[in-house]
Amino acid sequence: MSDYWKRYEPSAQQPWDWPRVVHLHRRAGLGIAWEHVGRDIDDGPDTAIQRMLDGECASVIDPNEFRNVSQVIGDAAIASGDPERLKAWWWYRLIFAADTLRERATVMWHSHFATSNAKVHDLHLMQEQNEILRQHAFGPFREMLSVVVRHPAMLLWLDADSNRVGHANENLARELLELFTLGIGNYTEEDVKQAARCLTGWTVRNRQAQFREERFDASDKTVLERTGKFNIDDLLHLVCEQPATSRRLVGRICQWLMGENVVDAEGLEELAEGLQARDLDIGWAVETVLRSARFFSDDNICSRVSSPVDFIATAVRALGLTKSPPSTPLLASWSARMGQDLFYPPNVAGWPGGRAWLNSRTIVARANFASDLVAGRLRVPTEVPVFGVDGAGVESVDELLKFLPTYEAVLWGRRASDEQRREMAKGVAGISECVGRLLAHPHAYVN
Repeated sequence: MSDYWKRYEPSAQQPWDWPRVVHLHRRAGLGIAWEHVGRDIDDGPDTAIQRMLDGECASVIDPNEFRNVSQVIGDAAIASGDPERLKAWWWYRLIFAADTLRERATVMWHSHFATSNAKVHDLHLMQEQNEILRQHAFGPFREMLSVVVRHPAMLLWLDADSNRVGHANENLARELLELFTLGIGNYTEEDVKQAARCLTGWTVRNRQAQFREERFDASDKTVLERTGKFNIDDLLHLVCEQPATSRRLVGRICQWLMGENVVDAEGLEELAEGLQARDLDIGWAVETVLRSARFFSDDNICSRVSSPVDFIATAVRALGLTKSPPSTPLLASWSARMGQDLFYPPNVAGWPGGRAWLNSRTIVARANFASDLVAGRLRVPTEVPVFGVDGAGVESVDELLKFLPTYEAVLWGRRASDEQRREMAKGVAGISECVGRLLAHPHAYVN
């Protein structure tokens, strides 16, 4: 590859400092508490990035306890039949998982393969699909695609179980070509019709996907200028070998890891060519971006609007609230109010992301969330968290100001000016109210 994605090496212009450490965790993961920032600075970028790739970011609870509790919460959610409890299960993972990169990638794939329980109506299948996305998040895309497209949740969501010879349903075929792989402009309407025939024969019985030979169209089809008696595997092979698929995947990865307009057409094409040459190995593309100088460039820091999941999880983790955590059902509720209702994407295209996250309603929701979080109203029962010092012990603005840099670092990812710090501290009763102001400020809405 050329120098476009050259490896990051600390320099006077791009030092390995706390803004870049915080940037790594806010952009690629789910935030970082200040107490862990020094470790990454001391270890250097290679080790810090490798730790994230290995899923070994700071654990807030014992890994065995995390797995066991996650299992119990998930099983109870499914048994209850209450979708809010399944959302709370995922929010437990978002708050406590050590592998923040994988958890964040799972959110990305949830939007890419947008499937809503509003139509599936089966918590077991929704959780099962969620675990598939998590397991395959960084593997060969072809393998993930093959499992996801055959999974009962997707078959039900896109009416594929009614797709049979002589009565083709094009929903799954259309979204496969338009959203999951090639993208608009890289296929024809005839390709959609022919692809639907390749996907015939699949039904759902007792929560299991079944292939019924008598429902399959075994005749010749012509898809993407290739002709044969194609079935589902043949179709997936055809779409995955198209350069348009690697370009679309690179666009999705850069939408997550890079800021608006930071990567140009040359950079996208170079990364797409590398991805195609490596059999669509998503892990390779993610690591290439994370280790690049462009990822750590000034242009890429604080240049992208945070999703509600990013905003909430980063706040909870960065403020050290995992020791006495907020209610995960309440976190799920606040995320929905901000526009990201997990397991209920708005449509087949998922969440648009970027600046679309912010409007008059969702901005008010973020500010109200900040107020409730620092006031302890997200804990059950209500318990006011302590930030740095007991607010009652702060007797002056100057005394208060010395605590702000730590919190602005992990919540904003940038240094505040003296004027901004004084504005944050003006007329407040203590550090908690200052933290609330920091979190409600527009600087906290970008990462």
